[in-house]
Amino acid sequence: FNYQIDTNGQKLYDFTNDVIDWIKQNKFNNGILNLSIQHPSASLIVQENEDPDVKTDLINYFDKLVPMDNSLYIHTKEGKDDMPAHIKSSLTNSQITLSIKNGKFLFGTWQGLYLFEHRLNSQSRKIIFHFIGD
Repeated sequence: FNYQIDTNGQKLYDFTNDVIDWIKQNKFNNGILNLSIQHPSASLIVQENEDPDVKTDLINYFDKLVPMDNSLYIHTKEGKDDMPAHIKSSLTNSQITLSIKNGKFLFGTWQGLYLFEHRLNSQSRKIIFHFIGD
């Protein structure tokens, strides 16, 4: 299944409920779901979904870890966020595999699925959902 998220800047975009709905619609019961993002400047993460400060702190931390300063990089063709976005995505995940049991994620309390957009401008991001099981 090809899923799309339209982003509007560097943020964490929660898509947990969309995945849960997709699992229910397809009546998947037990197996694994692999999610793969099709872009080198955004990533997928599992993170706390209760306190919004976590999202703010993650963005601030990654911006300090990988500053948007073109004097630090060779690859700068698409602006100050170009190479930092690639580095951030290499430090996180381009794929996540999740366990499904009795039609539900085996998630911990306060966990959610996020697309972590590393670019400043609006983007259209594609994620491939691949389920193996019954």
